[in-house]
Amino acid sequence: MTRKEFIKFIKELRNDLDNKSEWENQTLGNFLEAMERYTEDVQGYYDNMNLKINADEPSWENFKNILKGASIYE
Repeated sequence: MTRKEFIKFIKELRNDLDNKSEWENQTLGNFLEAMERYTEDVQGYYDNMNLKINADEPSWENFKNILKGASIYE
């Protein structure tokens, strides 16, 4: 994923806030807490999905997955 693709994703994520009923974590505090927990667990997701992604290597793709995951992570 490129930086420009990440910027496009951020715009889409922001626009998705209009669908708040679909977001598990609707406040900034809840979102950040979920983001912290999801960041801790994301390697397990990658491994379970047989994705060859190392969560310890920062990338635009990792950032995207963490932000998207935090919107729905319980």
